[in-house]
Amino acid sequence: PSAMLSGSPSSAASSDPKQAVVEPAALLQEFLKGNGRQRQRLWKTLPSQAPELADAIWDLLETQQRQPDDWAIGSLLRLLASDPNQLPTLETKYPEGWLLAPGAEQERCATLQWCLLRGDLEEADRLTTAQLRALAGTNAEERGYVYFSEVPGMPVAELAHLDAMWWFYSGGRYGFRVQRQKIERLRWRWEQLWPQIGWKNDGLWTRYPGAFTWSHEAPEGHLPLVNQLRGVRLMDAYLRHPAIDQALEGP
Repeated sequence: PSAMLSGSPSSAASSDPKQAVVEPAALLQEFLKGNGRQRQRLWKTLPSQAPELADAIWDLLETQQRQPDDWAIGSLLRLLASDPNQLPTLETKYPEGWLLAPGAEQERCATLQWCLLRGDLEEADRLTTAQLRALAGTNAEERGYVYFSEVPGMPVAELAHLDAMWWFYSGGRYGFRVQRQKIERLRWRWEQLWPQIGWKNDGLWTRYPGAFTWSHEAPEGHLPLVNQLRGVRLMDAYLRHPAIDQALEGP
């Protein structure tokens, strides 16, 4: 439901007295109701206004279900997490993160979720790789990597949650679902995908970890990483998993 938001007027408005001051509630509603491009434009203005927007964001959160249905909510949670005055409250109120993990891996998922909330994407990627090994089973954890043949047996709910966290906290720009959409548009031509998502440059693989972009400025689909040393079959298996089908059928 639409939230009735409170808060002091935003200081983001121009100093020009002819320009009306934008209320935080109105600015957030504009952000929430916008299409993807409008949201990306508005998002560039929000971080500088975090202190003025905080009360309105908290009011909004009270009206929301803790589901990964709308990445705008994940972006606003990241905004709170970036404010040293708001982060302790966020950690106290949602110690496991905003999104509730399914299955038995809640502690590991909470650590990953907080990395995504704080913007520590390199550590989030490492934790994702570890979580994928755990979902593949004991043999994968012992050998240190996943076989493509182990992916179809991964639980749908757990893999869907991993993908949802990346999508939810990246403004809808990262996650297996985004990579799947891109490769589908390319008719599964993998060599065309790699440069689009920043995994190859001038025909050479991007060197891990230093040459990857561990921020939200990378190309869409840049993260999470999947090792290509053993070919595309592992990546193909992740992107064709029923969990990703389910994500793309959702809102």
